Amino acid sequence: MRTIACMRRLLPWIALTVLACASRQPTAPTTLRPADVEVEVRGLANVQRTLRLLETSTETRRNRVRVLFYGQSITESAWSRQLEAALRARYPYADLEIENRSIGGHASQLLIKAAESDLYPYYPDLMILHVVGAHDKYDDLIRRVRERTTTEVLHQTDHVFDPAELDEPSDPATLGPNSGNWSAFMNHAFLPSLVERYQTALCDQRAAWKHYLRENRLEPAALLSDEVHINAAGDDLMAALVGRCLRAAPELGPSPAEQWVTTHEAFFEGDTLKLSFEGNRVDVIMHQGAPAGARVEVRIDGKLPSEHPELYGFARAHAKECGKWPPVFALGSEAPLLLEVWTLSVERVSADIFAFSLVGSKTGEDGSGRSDQRFVSRSGRVVIEPEDWNLTYALKLAGSEPPPARVAITFRVEPHFVDTLAGVPGDPAHERSVTVAQGLSNGPHVLELRATGGMAVRALRTYRPPLTPTAE
Repeated sequence: MRTIACMRRLLPWIALTVLACASRQPTAPTTLRPADVEVEVRGLANVQRTLRLLETSTETRRNRVRVLFYGQSITESAWSRQLEAALRARYPYADLEIENRSIGGHASQLLIKAAESDLYPYYPDLMILHVVGAHDKYDDLIRRVRERTTTEVLHQTDHVFDPAELDEPSDPATLGPNSGNWSAFMNHAFLPSLVERYQTALCDQRAAWKHYLRENRLEPAALLSDEVHINAAGDDLMAALVGRCLRAAPELGPSPAEQWVTTHEAFFEGDTLKLSFEGNRVDVIMHQGAPAGARVEVRIDGKLPSEHPELYGFARAHAKECGKWPPVFALGSEAPLLLEVWTLSVERVSADIFAFSLVGSKTGEDGSGRSDQRFVSRSGRVVIEPEDWNLTYALKLAGSEPPPARVAITFRVEPHFVDTLAGVPGDPAHERSVTVAQGLSNGPHVLELRATGGMAVRALRTYRPPLTPTAE
């Protein structure tokens, strides 16, 4: 009942026109500029590892920083591209890798399934997050980030799209999921609670948005292109607010992530290095300009990384008719995976039920099934749960009308490992960091490197997520 009630409130967010190219509405002249709006960020200390890496990047030592924008259609809007450009301009010497893997129309109930292929394997240093949907699934998403990654999280309260929200209650003691005011509960009680529980940072753009509207005597619609989505003026404001929350504050001390990510000097005994570590990921940082003939063989717990089944994973599934929307989520397996491409040949049985056959590029024909039944392929390499089919909804969002009778869905298995490293000439100012294993059990491991043809390794970096995975 709780989820049904909240989804009635959220229907505009997940409307079919999740990122429609709506015309930009002109707005009245403003007296308070977006760049001058003050915004509170709770838990600012919890994103300081990323900010330290950015701030300490120089022309001769360029830190690599990976940033992910994640959410729905609001995060797909132009503000995220504006903020990306601002970060690149602010930190010209940082080697920034920035992606936006948001999926419009997918509330937290669906986004948490997409995260299996889109979020955790990407393993960013910083995630900028805005999500609508059931609060328990939002909580699950953040918890899993803490179980599977060392990612720092800056999440956002909602912008204002209803005039009634300008005077909403804000005392968290009076707000609950069944209090009758879902938006107030989410923005003033639930989202702030995550800061302490999961050591995240929260950009309170909602309060700043209200201040901006009042000071400029604007209605919420002045910053919207429809009932929910923001227009060009809204993009400008949101980019400015989130950007102001990303500020270095060394006086706050080290971020918790500084304890989760550790860089070790590389000490070889002869041609061999051994490192005992705890965590689920290890990177090898190579000497730029190492001899071209230099080679480094990698072992984890006495085996090649490729011999660890947990270091293989499924990428997002695709179908041409579904556009960017995934037709199926959270693919699993009961047997070790191979690096291959899979094809599901799907045929409609009824409005919401599909029959399919499965073929792997290496495994070959691997069984058939129906979308309303649990499927385990003959090899055990592909498992699909009935609740993880998203084909009908994906076709609807993509505008595939009438829905096709047949669809080909493809997905591939990706390696989260490297067995052998090679010396590569390069600019020593840029860090060449290679992830040799990601997805290990979050516990004790032994890394062993054996070098030939010259010393190519400068340092090692290990990642230990702070939480132990819970049984689902």
